[in-house]
Amino acid sequence: MFIYTLGLFFTEMAWASPVELLLIVVAMLLVLFLSAPACVENTGQLSLTNYLFSAWTGCVWLRWVFWPFFILLNISLYVADTLAKMGLLTVSSWDDVHLMLLLPIIWWTTAVWRCSQNTTQSIFAAASRLLTLAVFFEYGLKLLIRLDYPRLFFGCEELLLDYGSCF
Repeated sequence: MFIYTLGLFFTEMAWASPVELLLIVVAMLLVLFLSAPACVENTGQLSLTNYLFSAWTGCVWLRWVFWPFFILLNISLYVADTLAKMGLLTVSSWDDVHLMLLLPIIWWTTAVWRCSQNTTQSIFAAASRLLTLAVFFEYGLKLLIRLDYPRLFFGCEELLLDYGSCF
C-alpha cells in the first residue's frame, strides 16, 4: 500500500504534508485504541472450520483474518501498480484489477472489525482496524490519480490502445 500513491500525494497534489498526515494517523489510532473491544478470554468458540463464514461472523482469531488477506492484497496492488507504471497494463485493466479487489476488501474489512475482539491486546485490534481504513484511503487516492492525474502515474506514452484514458 502507498508505494506509488503517497509520493504523488505529497509532491504533486500537496493537499497535506507528511507531518499533518502522521498526526491524523496517530489521532485515528488513539481513537481506535480507546474504542477497541475488550479482548476475549474464552477462546473455545474460535475455529478455522468453514473459514469464510466464521471470519464473517467474528469467530476466528484476528491474526487469521487480517494477515493472509493483507499480504495478498498488497502483493496484488503492488503488481498492478508496477505494471501500470511500466506501461504493461492498460488503464482499463488497472481499473478492473481494483474493481475486482473491492468486494473482497469489503468482506475483509467487515471480518476484521468483527474479529477485533479475538486478539490478545487491544493495540492489535486498533492497528488492524486502522490498516483497513488505510486501504480505503489508498483506494480514494487511486481514484483521484485515475481521474485527475493519470499522466503522472501511467506510462501513457507506451499505451497505444488505451491512450485516450490518459487525458
